[in-house]
Amino acid sequence: MTPIYFTTAFGFVLLTALFFGLVLRELRKALAKTSWTEERQKRIQSRSMMVIIGWAVIVAVLSMTGFTRRMELFPLNLAPVLLVPLIGILFITFSRAAKHILQFVPMQTLTRLQVFRVFVEILLWLLFIENLLPVQMTFEGINFDIVAGLTAPFAAYLFSVNRKAMIAWNIVSLCLLINIVTIAILSTPTPLRVFFNEPANTIVAVFPFILLPTFLVPLAYGLHFLSLRKLLSRQD
Repeated sequence: MTPIYFTTAFGFVLLTALFFGLVLRELRKALAKTSWTEERQKRIQSRSMMVIIGWAVIVAVLSMTGFTRRMELFPLNLAPVLLVPLIGILFITFSRAAKHILQFVPMQTLTRLQVFRVFVEILLWLLFIENLLPVQMTFEGINFDIVAGLTAPFAAYLFSVNRKAMIAWNIVSLCLLINIVTIAILSTPTPLRVFFNEPANTIVAVFPFILLPTFLVPLAYGLHFLSLRKLLSRQD
């Protein structure tokens, strides 16, 4: 294993910890602005942290035991780690609590956080350099998700008060995310594989790289879902 491999592995752990820490900080700030009791605020914060830690433990166990790498079991090996966060985030997005809390979260904050996608793309490119990831999953191939990360600060600054522009940016950026997720699935050695160039997309089933589909991708679409909920609810 090369220094780049270890750097990339550490990068995924650091990026996940940093940005979920920022999410929890923003949650705490928003809760403090609500009229809810301090006890309820602390309960929501503690439950949120417990869910994140608990999910991290489950993902680590499933990947370190080799279960997620058993592609002959597809889709059973990957469905749990991909669907659980999606279902959870959809539940949160359409919950009453989220609707109320979103009133106190600036549109700029939800948008700026998407800048983490730039660092994700750099880490993916490093994996490609190490011949651990197929080219189509990088910005040298047909993955254009870095555009969402690069434009996030500008969108936050220029469009945060322009509802239509923000809705458009979120939809386009969500489509960029769907594009790379689709490419990743079609590059995995399963019956769904369409891209047969090597290496196959298996590294994302290995810890800590599995943090990408189980934490970082859900963070990206979760921020989009919440942004669109806020924008379409006319709450900002």
